[in-house]
Formats: sequence, C-alpha cells, structure tokens
Amino acid sequence: MKTIGIIALSGACNKEKIENSKACLEKMGFKVKLSKNIFDKNSYLAGSDEDKLEELYSFFQNPEIDLILNARGGYGAIRLINKIDYEIIKNNPKPFVGFSDITALLLMFYKKTGIVTYHGPMASSDFGGEISEFTNNNFFKALSGDNLEFAGNKIYKEGEAEGIIWGGNLATVVSMCGLDFIPDKDFIFFAEDLNEPVYKIDKMFQQLFNIEKFQKYCKGIVLGDFLNVENEQWLDEYFKTLPFPTISGLKITHNQDKITIPIGKNALIRNNILRIYG
Repeated sequence: MKTIGIIALSGACNKEKIENSKACLEKMGFKVKLSKNIFDKNSYLAGSDEDKLEELYSFFQNPEIDLILNARGGYGAIRLINKIDYEIIKNNPKPFVGFSDITALLLMFYKKTGIVTYHGPMASSDFGGEISEFTNNNFFKALSGDNLEFAGNKIYKEGEAEGIIWGGNLATVVSMCGLDFIPDKDFIFFAEDLNEPVYKIDKMFQQLFNIEKFQKYCKGIVLGDFLNVENEQWLDEYFKTLPFPTISGLKITHNQDKITIPIGKNALIRNNILRIYG
C-alpha cells in the first residue's frame, strides 16, 4: 500500500486536522491524496451530495489510490446510500475505512458488492492529532489480512456463536431500518455508540430485534464502548437481557484507542474471545 486517499463524505472538515493527518501519514511513508471537496462546507456537510459522489467514484476508479480513508463522520453519509452506483465500487474493490456515521457506507458497500470494509480510524479524529500506537498497530494488522483475536472483559450471556462480523455505530445502523441492508447469512453483530441514554439504546436494539431477518441471522453480539451514558448500572442490567451470546469490553469506540474490524470476514465468539479469520 503506497497511496492513501482521504475523502470527505459526511460532516464538514476541520482544515488543520486534515492537514495534520496528511502530514502524519506522509511521515509514515505514504503518499496522500485529498478529495477535491475536502474543505467544502455546505452548512454542516462537506459540500454537496453530488460532489461527494463524484469524488467517491474517482477514488475507487483511481488505480493509484490503494486505500480510502474517511476524513470524519458526524452526519451526511446516509444521504448518499440510495444514490450510489454500487457497480463502480464492486468493479474497483479496495479497502474503505471509517466509523460512526460512515457505518452506513461500510454496511451498504458490503451488502451491495460483497467487498470487505473496515470499521476503523479516520483522518481527523485519529491521524489528525497524536495517533494512538494501539490504534495504528491494530489498523495495519487488520489490513494485512492476518487472523485477529480480541478479548472482552465481560460475558453477559454465555454461549458460542459463529458467522461473519457485521455492525458498527448503533444509531447509524438503526437509521438504515427500512432498507435492504442486513446480510443474508449468519452474523455476529458488533455495536458501539456515545451520548445516548439507556432507554434509547434499549429502543434501538429492540428495533433491530423486531426485524425478522435480524432475528434469523444474528447469532451473537459483541459490545464496544457506549460512552457518556448516564445510569451505567441500568445499561449493564439491560445488556444481561440480550437474547444471544453476548460479550463486551472490546475497544470498538469513539475513543482514541480502537481496534479495526473487517466487516464481512468470518468470526467466532467463544467464552470472552472474538476471533476473526478467513
């Protein structure tokens, strides 16, 4: 991997953070290409949907770009998912990385094209400051294709589960309900969020459990961080009621130290361990 393309598909970007992330990646030895709309601002968005799509296609079709790294999340990615020509993505596969609001694109790219996408760091939030060594190491290990193993710190419901690993930011996943986005195969669902009260986390999980396809194919749950939540004891009690083998404590998070999850790869929960392979 020689060239990383940083693209703005969601909220408006901070110029200093983008320039810092570019310098950080170049210091690691990568060439960096910025999308043309990277500093555009349309209210709270990084420019128009049309400009975002033009850059998305350009980045996937550009043979010199080896990996597409999202600039930031926030809001805006879900506006694109019914406008994308997924054949362009399918015919030009390459690693596509992000989290938070970018979850919508990670899941739709996998659903529509079958390519593995990566729930991992982004330019502004992770490479735009002092990059976490933990995050950096886990990022490049996931991209290498090596088998991955992560240990949780708590088992809410014992059992063994197997399927592809699939999920992301809980609020973004739920915002996609009504679309055909759930895999047609067994999966282990992973989730994280921040600034959501316990009753909303309960409601969002229930909304997913009410979907017949989710009930059919979900075999286990991996919980990352749910940050800035009041009444954490209630949240702990809620997680004990989840109807599948459930573990927690993995660094799937908006915090600086985070693991990278390759969405669509095979996975296994056994005791408190998540293994991702194949």
